[in-house]
Amino acid sequence: MTVSPDPRKNHLLRMLPDAEWKRWLPQLEWVSMPLGQVLYESGSTLSHVYFPTTAIVSLLYVMENGASAEIAVVGNEGIVG
Repeated sequence: MTVSPDPRKNHLLRMLPDAEWKRWLPQLEWVSMPLGQVLYESGSTLSHVYFPTTAIVSLLYVMENGASAEIAVVGNEGIVG
């Protein structure tokens, strides 16, 4: 048995008034985010936004020497994109 994910586990989506929620719901699509998945590369065109529900997304800065640093994290309180 598969359990459907609940988009309202994301705090921003949960705060939408019912009328707005009904407008947004058909546009939402659940996606799996395996560990290490890259959502965006620097300079790429953004075509989607992500509302994490059970994931934590790290925003990384990659330096010229190839080293990287985590500059922010976004969980179910926010949006990425």
